Amino acid sequence: MLHPSHTLRQHPRWILFSSLAILFVMLLAACGGTTTTQQNSSQNSVLTIVPSPIGDFTRNFSPFAANNDYGTDGLIYETLLFFNREDGSIHPWLASSYQFSPDGKTLTFTLHSNVQWSDGQPFTSDDVVFTLDLMHQYPDADGNGLWQDIASVANPDAHTVIVTLKHPASPDLWYLAGQTYIVPKHLWSNVGDPAKYANPNPVGTGPYLLKSFTPQLIDYTRNPHYWQAEPAVQEVRYPAFDSNTSAELLLSQGNVDWTGLYTPNIQQTFVSRDPAHNHYWFPAASVQTLYLNTAEYPFNLLPIRQAISMAIDRDQLYKVGENGYEPPASPTDLVLPAQQSYLAPNYANLTFTVNDAQANSLIQSQGFHKGSDGIYVDSKGKRLSFQLNVVTGWTDWVSDCQIIQQELKQIGIDVQVNAISFNSYYSAMQLGKFDMVMSWTDPGPTPYYLYNAMLNSNNTAPIGQAATSNFERWSDKQTDALLKQYATSVDPNVQKQAIEGLEQIMVNKLPTIPLVYNATWYEYSTAHFTGWPDQNHAYAVPSPYSFPDAEVVILNLKPTA
Repeated sequence: MLHPSHTLRQHPRWILFSSLAILFVMLLAACGGTTTTQQNSSQNSVLTIVPSPIGDFTRNFSPFAANNDYGTDGLIYETLLFFNREDGSIHPWLASSYQFSPDGKTLTFTLHSNVQWSDGQPFTSDDVVFTLDLMHQYPDADGNGLWQDIASVANPDAHTVIVTLKHPASPDLWYLAGQTYIVPKHLWSNVGDPAKYANPNPVGTGPYLLKSFTPQLIDYTRNPHYWQAEPAVQEVRYPAFDSNTSAELLLSQGNVDWTGLYTPNIQQTFVSRDPAHNHYWFPAASVQTLYLNTAEYPFNLLPIRQAISMAIDRDQLYKVGENGYEPPASPTDLVLPAQQSYLAPNYANLTFTVNDAQANSLIQSQGFHKGSDGIYVDSKGKRLSFQLNVVTGWTDWVSDCQIIQQELKQIGIDVQVNAISFNSYYSAMQLGKFDMVMSWTDPGPTPYYLYNAMLNSNNTAPIGQAATSNFERWSDKQTDALLKQYATSVDPNVQKQAIEGLEQIMVNKLPTIPLVYNATWYEYSTAHFTGWPDQNHAYAVPSPYSFPDAEVVILNLKPTA
């Protein structure tokens, strides 16, 4: 995901089937997995997780690898700070504290003094400086582009790290301290390019060690040198699947404790099987958005963008396309309620409304009139006829696009749903070779990260050249100025003013069209463990595919008696 935007979708929307359920139960039994017949606390302290069916594992525990194995980030390797994106709070981790200089150009970390690597060697500031220098030496390992902003890194003593920036860049705190996993200098000094090193036998500061690995099962056990309180969960197991599986059934049987999959009719297919123990929570993770190519006519016309937005019934997307899981998004594009503290007071009750009459009036104000087929044309005979790109197989998104197609036809806009392969879909977005596309947004611990990735003109490119994230080709001086205001300040009040200005641009200028929230997929059982995050205890992003949040969740779990 690059500095402004380096992940695609956080998690695929696979639908589950039951074809491998028996095979899965046999696999867990062969590995000594937990079952409903197990009673003692030692057996119940084995946590089994199925984040997603991705096929057999390849032994790769490098935190610099894009597709490393589950548990690498968090369970083995840790970050300096933990950012809870559910409430915007920042917590000490390997670093006990941090401090920006008044001019925002120097960032100082104080490290905990009692941290050891899992091989017993001390963790010091040398390891942090080494990790950052390694990313400088090998840019492919610098996935967030930190060295675009870093001038130098120094460690005046064993527990202090000073990062000097080329210019004020307060958003780098998250990338540097919340998304950079520290590796041991004494073991990584001679590995060469870290992006190409598979690190088969990982040594980290995290709460777990690799106990065993097969392509079908990754098994972790507690790290005896862990610097925090010993985890109550003794073992963590990730079984592999190469096909979609009925994880809800296995959850209800006690064979799986935690999953993160899109599950239709979850109340019936999962919760009702064991209402006392089977639970789910799908908090908003990001915003599902309709990108219009604003570099091309007629999407460069604000009234056309407004008319399209007015014609879309987001309740239909929510209830029909998204099975009631993903409610309509805020017109501000904030991820609510997590980012409620940033919401401008005048937008507190703002929602989208459907108004076909006003949509037609807006289109007509731009010189369009309806042809004999009911579709608008301009004075040169150009029809309002477009393709709407979506990934084939992303069934809920395809349904959403079909709903939008029907609703836009009602106001005289012809839309053809174009379901294509992911590679073709993503390439078209990058190169700007699309009319309309349904896609994701890239969130962070504050609204800045979503706005910056989506709207910063530095992140776009002329049509035919690859954009990093601003796929709709939005270029606006006021937007860029507000983003700069936020990034160059360490004053929360100045930053909030910038965010409120960006909210106003979203509402009034519609650079993109927010649709519904993308959910965080999270199903869990309390049969064997308690302490799970929920609506009332949102201490981490709860999905098992979110890192390092998964580590924080596991450290909060306690086996049932």
